Amino acid sequence: MKKVILKKLTTEDIGKRVVYKPKMENEEGIIKSWNDEWVFVVYPGNNDAKKEHWDRYTAAATRPEDLVWAN
Repeated sequence: MKKVILKKLTTEDIGKRVVYKPKMENEEGIIKSWNDEWVFVVYPGNNDAKKEHWDRYTAAATRPEDLVWAN
């Protein structure tokens, strides 16, 4: 899987799916925004409403080096 690179993010990446992979864990999320240090990701889990309306939910600040693009 290809790593998410903070400096290469564009507005087209908003709403794209990523996978949080700090070590052994894998959690799928959706990019909501970013700043100079963090990528803000909505992690919907099994909540179908969050998957469909991810833009209405609070995002978690996530280190970009812990993210890869989802297939």
